[in-house]
Amino acid sequence: MTSAPPTSPARAAFDPYAPAAPASAVRFLYRLNPLAKIAGPAPAMLVLIFTRDIATPLAFLLLAYAILLVGARMTRRLALLLGLAVPGALLALGLGFSVWTDAARVDQSVIVWQIGGWTMYGGALVIGFATAFRLAAIVALALIGGVTTTGPDLVRSLVQQLRVPYRIGYTALAAFRFVPRFGHELEVIRAAHRVRGAHGGRGPIAAIRRWAGYVVPLLAGAIRHAERVALAMDARAFGAHRTRTERYLVPFRARDVVFIALMWAASAGLLWWGFPWQLG
Repeated sequence: MTSAPPTSPARAAFDPYAPAAPASAVRFLYRLNPLAKIAGPAPAMLVLIFTRDIATPLAFLLLAYAILLVGARMTRRLALLLGLAVPGALLALGLGFSVWTDAARVDQSVIVWQIGGWTMYGGALVIGFATAFRLAAIVALALIGGVTTTGPDLVRSLVQQLRVPYRIGYTALAAFRFVPRFGHELEVIRAAHRVRGAHGGRGPIAAIRRWAGYVVPLLAGAIRHAERVALAMDARAFGAHRTRTERYLVPFRARDVVFIALMWAASAGLLWWGFPWQLG
């Protein structure tokens, strides 16, 4: 007798038929409605577009990191994003924006270093890293919902809470399911080509020929799959009624309202705290 497959925290939060996940694995972000995880950080992301100081985006970046570390399960992918990808991109973007800053705007600031006739000013570094911090903070705030929400749950919440027509929502859900299926079919096609010796050799030209040979089978498989989905939906009278019965409910609870209110209050507080730096 085989045991039930492990359930992701996001799936266990809203799927009443899924095996219960360990309490330590289901952090609070997974229990929130997907719309709450979008509405909460949205004002902060909008405000960051217009800020020009370095303190405000840094504060928002630290806030997003704190929420992710406390509320999300630290998978390898999330650890790489927070520990390497975001800091690495922050450093590269900060230096890049600093180099491309107009020297005439910052020539009154302190000189950091000189290489021949080229000078790096402290003001250029401030402007460059302020821009990089804004981008990094926006990305980190987007990760709050991005790494703790599944695509199907987002579609279901749009249909259930925002009253998006289910014909549109579940058509998008069917298209979402096409992506992993295409990956599986591509692996099958590649394996079949290798067995038949149709790998085409090595080099860039051979790679282009191989991918050109994959297009027609993939397109044929997509058409067959789309036809089966359309027949199945038609057999189940999909779209014949104004509403439909939901198997999986994605509720909007009081905890979602509290999360949105706290995020908006924190955004207002951090913006007010950074206001003197913006004036400067």
